[in-house]
Amino acid sequence: MQSFTYERAASAEQAAAAVAARPDAKFISGGTNLLDLMKLEIERPAHLVDISRLPLDRIEETAAGGLRVGAQVRNSDLAADPRVRSRYPMLTQALLAGASGQIRNKASTSGNLLQRTRCPYFYDRNMPCNKRDPGSGCAALQGFNRMHAVLGASQACIAVHPSDMAVAMAGLDARIETISPGGETRTIPIGDLHRLPEATPHVETVLGHGEMITAVTLPPPPPGRQVYRKVRDRASYAFALVSVAAIVEKSGDRIRRARIAMGGVAAKPWRASEAERTLAGAK
Repeated sequence: MQSFTYERAASAEQAAAAVAARPDAKFISGGTNLLDLMKLEIERPAHLVDISRLPLDRIEETAAGGLRVGAQVRNSDLAADPRVRSRYPMLTQALLAGASGQIRNKASTSGNLLQRTRCPYFYDRNMPCNKRDPGSGCAALQGFNRMHAVLGASQACIAVHPSDMAVAMAGLDARIETISPGGETRTIPIGDLHRLPEATPHVETVLGHGEMITAVTLPPPPPGRQVYRKVRDRASYAFALVSVAAIVEKSGDRIRRARIAMGGVAAKPWRASEAERTLAGAK
């Protein structure tokens, strides 16, 4: 692991400014993904800004009837919250399917959204990878790629996004709140947060350097039954071959409305809009 300096942020504004001030700086919270990548020297930040103790760890009701989830809410706390369990059950299901209890106790909401791919070629520094080393090529294209993207891929990258939580949030139409180094805030629909690889797979989100996620807002729970299902090679804490978050609202014996988001198939949670339209009105 490369040596680095460290500071603990006292506010979101300070954290954003501290990272923006140095191109080699990164945020750290639970560190469940970043520290692994640093040990392998895939990530080599020279400065870490600790945001784990910022007051962003609450789950609050919104005026509209939804929930506002602070960026530092731990995955275990989010999964166990009675309001999430009763009103957004597929989010709880996704979180419990995503990692061991030890990891859920450390992983934050924002870190889960921003975790990097688990493509084996990305992790192997002896292999070309445009996501790790832009312009070097993509070994997965002609390699072992049964767990790689089948939607939205490019000739530069076929890696998939690994988050289960993000798939459920995509089905719920969550919105991401951020703060920039200058103190400006914005809200990003979750479907716009992650970028498809195209020619620049190393640019994974629309966030600017130093822009920090502060919260995720869940709209009021939609009517209908919610479910999250995940297919994986083993039953215990493996990444998805494919996963689906679905909400189906029925009227009589017909489907009135459906929402479908898929994981394990693309570089971002994939909203199956055409399938949703096809199902509307079907028995």
